[in-house]
Amino acid sequence: MMAGKHALVTGAAGFIGSHLVEMLVREGVQVRAFVRYNSGRRTGTLDLLPADVRQNVEVYYGDLRDREAVQQAAQGVDQIYHLGAVITIPYSYQHPREVVDVNVTGTLNVLLAARDLGTPQVMLTSTSEVYGTAQVEPIDEQHPLHPQSPYAASKVAQDALAISFHAAYDLPVRIVRPFNTFGPRQSARAVIPTIISQALTRDEVRLGALHPTRDLTYVTDTCRGFLLAAESTAAIGRPVNLGTGRSITIGELAELAIRLVGRDVTLTTDAQRIRPEKSEVARLRSDNRLAKELIGWEPQVSLEAGLQRTIDWIRDHLHLFDPERYAY
Repeated sequence: MMAGKHALVTGAAGFIGSHLVEMLVREGVQVRAFVRYNSGRRTGTLDLLPADVRQNVEVYYGDLRDREAVQQAAQGVDQIYHLGAVITIPYSYQHPREVVDVNVTGTLNVLLAARDLGTPQVMLTSTSEVYGTAQVEPIDEQHPLHPQSPYAASKVAQDALAISFHAAYDLPVRIVRPFNTFGPRQSARAVIPTIISQALTRDEVRLGALHPTRDLTYVTDTCRGFLLAAESTAAIGRPVNLGTGRSITIGELAELAIRLVGRDVTLTTDAQRIRPEKSEVARLRSDNRLAKELIGWEPQVSLEAGLQRTIDWIRDHLHLFDPERYAY
């Protein structure tokens, strides 16, 4: 049972992180949120949490690249949920060293802290990007790893480190591998908020490539997968896909979102949003049978229902978005 446990969540200020923090608090878990220090002491999307949740979150400021900071943050916790990372693919083209430093060194520091402190439950966040364009569909956990961006390569390295720590030190690490997660509080660097914020305010929605397919999971389903995996001994030492098993092209997704928004909007391609040809992941569709078998997980929120919830949230928070600017 989760109630009464004490958890450290890295990347807590991010989109998925804030939803996971909220879910843990509502399950009765005492949460310490690891947030990268800034002079304004801002806490990202944690600021958007309901007040009854936010007041029960302990914020710890630090940098994942600082081993001492991570070690101190992990003191006294029963669980570590490691979501902290530099996650934007276009940014990784420009600053690959920073992405590797944060994502790989940061993960090493989390693993070292968990090993040294004997943390009984350790959860790492992978990504479907490690597979690259699907060589066979649906993609199961045995699919070859083929990173097509510096970001994806950093996550391959992270996963390998985690598996090695399980083998070398018997560290009870679990690896969840979400496909494309979406929902309220996600920034416009992701495709769904980009589509919705433009469709709500403009007569034209500008996107990059429209042909790639994505497997889209609503954020509460993804977070529920974290909690189920954390409680499963069968999931220790191996990656587990979290995806719906359903794919849709970006173009079809945009058309669906525009229809749900209910405005007459045209869809156009913006050249600056096109990724390098060899780096664009063209096809993603998960095989989620292992998640069902090991942790009893399957998605509960449909794409259409999740999109409507996300549209409603963005409509109420349009001041957080700048649809005129390409955000990455």
